[in-house]
Formats: sequence, structure tokens, C-alpha cells
Amino acid sequence: MKIKNFLTAMLLVMCAAVFVNVQAQDLADDANLDTQLYLIVGTNQDVDDAKLPASLDPVVKQLRATLPFKNYRLAATLINRVKNEGRLDLSWIGGPLASGSPTGAASNVTPSFSQFKVRQVKLVRNAENQQIVQMLGFYFGARVPIQTPGAIAANGQVAPSVAYEPTGVSTDISMRESEPVIVGTLNIGPSGDAIILVVSAKRTLK
Repeated sequence: MKIKNFLTAMLLVMCAAVFVNVQAQDLADDANLDTQLYLIVGTNQDVDDAKLPASLDPVVKQLRATLPFKNYRLAATLINRVKNEGRLDLSWIGGPLASGSPTGAASNVTPSFSQFKVRQVKLVRNAENQQIVQMLGFYFGARVPIQTPGAIAANGQVAPSVAYEPTGVSTDISMRESEPVIVGTLNIGPSGDAIILVVSAKRTLK
């Protein structure tokens, strides 16, 4: 009788463990992920507003320790929601990413064209059994306006010429939930400015 009771108890424990694992898997399958992409511009020029969100303080501290820029400004924040194991594909038109200068990027009337894509965003477990967010096929690309001297007009003035130059990065990354990480930096023209890509993601069941 004792052996029978022991086997029954063990069976109940195993069933409970299976139920918990299945339930946890169902929660992960139904989860959505809120993603945030920050475009930070590093520049040696003065900026009107150099204040960045408090959530980026660890990132800014790391940037100031490793990159020789005088100032940093937030060029854009992109917030998107994606289902676990889903994909992202976003394109937009924005203002010039580089700081304006006579020989650098074009003025504010010339936009930049950007694209942000992730082939798959999913929750996984690492070797320490900690839950992390994977972004497979992460891609950011931009066409940046560069202004150079053009042909001499009939009035003797030099008409500026604007050309669009592509820049971008493609990689696979993993991160802890809600922890912003630096994906990469991109130089953007003669101004000497650089785009710093920072991304974070957190799970939500709403």
C-alpha cells in the first residue's frame, strides 16, 4: 500500500510539472513584446536639447566612456508591439539625422529615409535558464542627404547639390528584458556625426 501511495504521489507531481511547463509555454506563445528603438546622434557640435530619457542613462554613461563625442541628442524614438515569434518592418521619412553644416548634411528641408526591420522577435532561455529577448535579422538602414558644392549658376553663385548616401547595419542580437543595449554606430557624412542605435524590448500580456 505504501508503494502504491508513493507511486500515486510521484504521478501527481509529474502531472503538475507538465501542467506548469505547458502553461508557461502557452503564456510565452500568447505574449506580445513592446520594442523601442532609439536613434541617438553623437556630435561635437552644440545641441539645443542634450537631455535624454532617464532609461538611457546607463547607455549614455557607456557612450561617454567609449566614444569621443561632445554631445548626444535623441533623433527619434520608435515604439512598436510585436507578437512573440513575430516580425517587424517599418519605414519612415524624418528630418536630417546629421547636424547641419556648410559642407555637411543638407538643411532641414531635406529629409532622411529610414527603415527598421526584424525578421523574428522571440522569447528564449539562455544557458543559465534566464529568459531573454532575441532579435533575429535585425536591420536598420537610412538614406542620408549630403550637401556638396554644385555647378556655378548664371548669376555666378554656386548652387548646392544634394546626394543621398546609404548607411545601415544588419545583425542578430539578444538582450535582457527592458534593458537597453547598443546595437551599433553609423557614421553619417562629412559633419563627423554618428548614429548610435539602441534597442530594448519587454514582454506584455495585454
